[in-house]
Amino acid sequence: MGRSAMGSKSAGSARGASSARKASALALSLAAFVLGAVGESRAESWWDKLFDRRAPAESPRAPDSPPATAAPSLPVVPVVKPKFQAVTDYVEVTGNAASVNTVKLIARVEGYLDQLHFADGAVVKKGDLLFTVQQEQYKAQLQQAQAQVFVQQAALAYAKTEVVRYSALVKKDAATQIELDHWHFEQAKAEGELRSAQAQVVIAQLNMDYTEVRAPFDGLMGKHLIDPGNVIGAIGQQAAVAEILQLDPIYVVANLSEQDVLQIRANLDQRRLNLAELTKIPVDVGLDSGGGFPYHGTIEYVAPGIDPSTGTLLVRGILPNPNRSLLPGFFVRIRLPRRLTAQQALLVPNRALGEDQGGRYLLVLNKDDVVEQRYVQLGELFGTLRVITSGISANDRVVTGELWRAAPGTKVAPRLAGTEAPPPGETGGDDRSGRQ
Repeated sequence: MGRSAMGSKSAGSARGASSARKASALALSLAAFVLGAVGESRAESWWDKLFDRRAPAESPRAPDSPPATAAPSLPVVPVVKPKFQAVTDYVEVTGNAASVNTVKLIARVEGYLDQLHFADGAVVKKGDLLFTVQQEQYKAQLQQAQAQVFVQQAALAYAKTEVVRYSALVKKDAATQIELDHWHFEQAKAEGELRSAQAQVVIAQLNMDYTEVRAPFDGLMGKHLIDPGNVIGAIGQQAAVAEILQLDPIYVVANLSEQDVLQIRANLDQRRLNLAELTKIPVDVGLDSGGGFPYHGTIEYVAPGIDPSTGTLLVRGILPNPNRSLLPGFFVRIRLPRRLTAQQALLVPNRALGEDQGGRYLLVLNKDDVVEQRYVQLGELFGTLRVITSGISANDRVVTGELWRAAPGTKVAPRLAGTEAPPPGETGGDDRSGRQ
């Protein structure tokens, strides 16, 4: 019994030693395997080797050849060529809109203000009835004048009859010449009194017409200033009943500085334009809040000289205003051409401009597609295009987008784009920009 137990214990010890030796051998083999994997030229993990996860075979390369590297890609930036086109140089000033006609409506005959026929602020047409004055007495005066005409017509007819009768009696020596001459006088007197009566009818009719006040033109009514029931038109009481303004067309008035006047005259070869030429000069108008120049008209008046108190020259334009978008007193921006003919200029998209302490600049590609920074002088803005007076040429390629990629000195891959067209009416002449 004891021997059997000892035999069993010896057998168990032998089996444990055998297992320990096997585990030690496996650990040594695994370590050798991992060290061999690390030493190989290919970057394979020991885990991949263990599970036979092998990468595809690489193509052999020469021993002396450098490792293959991918070529760096150049940033792609959009570029345009400046647009070469005829444009007009403008001077922009601030002015005001003003009514072409402003009329205070006053009664021309005395009487009670009977009735108003308009609403305050209403738009009226020429000839619309605005208010009436008490009419009864003027109707009676008209009838009285017409009656006097009938009386004088009867007197004239009687005088003419007597002239004929006495002319026949004088031939028969039945009446004297003195009696005939008297009836000639009565006939002439009746003719004169008839004309006087007819004139009184005209006056009475005018007074009757004056009791109705009508709109002298298409316009906008102001508020009424006198209520019905008040006496108007009396001597010393010539108060306005209401006011009407003509808004279509409408004036725009501005004052040009002496410097602008001298420059414009220099562009005109020191020649003063006549009235016919002035009325052909265009005027562009926009509201002071911005939004371009949507309203267009022509010059209507230029003062004969500069005001010595302000040193400015008064200029007045006139333009259609059918929708009454412009109202008297509005502050407006007025744009006038500095010269009569357009001149050729280079235009680039305004968004391509940058600014730093040196001024406004453009990013331009040289012949090697390397970005250069060019400081430029600016002209007028036409829609989205800006006139460039100096700093670039017509053959330059201007960067218009991806500006953060196009740092000066950077080589880029240009992508030629098209230049936007100026708004209609902003420029003229042939398009020589070579738009792509």
